[in-house]
Amino acid sequence: MREPFRLSDDNCWIIGMIHVGALPGTPHYGGDVERLLAQAEEEARIYRDEGVDALLVENMHDVPYLNRKVGPEITAAMTLLGHRVKAASGLDVGLQILAGANREAMAAAHLAGLDFIRAEGFVFGHLADEGYMDACAGELLRYRHAIGADGIAVFTDIKKKHSSHALTQDVDIVATAKAAAFFEADGVIVTGTSTGAEADLEEVRSVGRAVDIAVLVGSGVTLENVDRYLPHAHGLIVGSHFKEAGRWQNPVDPLRVRAFMDKVQRLRKAR
Repeated sequence: MREPFRLSDDNCWIIGMIHVGALPGTPHYGGDVERLLAQAEEEARIYRDEGVDALLVENMHDVPYLNRKVGPEITAAMTLLGHRVKAASGLDVGLQILAGANREAMAAAHLAGLDFIRAEGFVFGHLADEGYMDACAGELLRYRHAIGADGIAVFTDIKKKHSSHALTQDVDIVATAKAAAFFEADGVIVTGTSTGAEADLEEVRSVGRAVDIAVLVGSGVTLENVDRYLPHAHGLIVGSHFKEAGRWQNPVDPLRVRAFMDKVQRLRKAR
């Protein structure tokens, strides 16, 4: 059994998002799996060539999302996509299957030889736009162990974007992070309120002071603000900013990635 995946403490990792096209069975699927694979592989190579540290593959075009469970066609497609992205890039690769299909993501990541998943609804519960999601840490980590996937890290959102947290308004983000750490998450992800929205820097700092696991920023990181987040996180997940015109729906723009990574390298050297 391999050792659990860990983010390095030496540098804040930059994790580039690959938003794969709509998958089979979803309303916007175009009928061509090979085209989806080729696009994902091309974006993986762009990220690798521009110096990004790791990748995260997500089925964000599968709107409207199902709540917690997806069909076997989605799990199969994401397994194949993850495997091909890993082979094309040679980087550490993670997987997220929307919405909240964490067991399926774990299975796909394990069979594809990947390194981590991004999970939703790990501790506490929240009302997402797909409906209510309850906590799943106990079920997910038992499943991980049962299939021999203990090397797959679980990075979980806390106070997740696109969600209402009225039920847990008396539990702040630091307490949520501590609960995730106690329930043995490998890292926590702090976001803004929606895709592309900046995370609150003080929340990132406070969470980092409170837990001994990895802290990642999961939305709103740009060329203009990366210097603020870099010293306070183990990883920055960058999606929208790396796309043409800064829109998540568009293909990856090599020039935007290059400019961002050039700045990151300068900041790393200065530290």
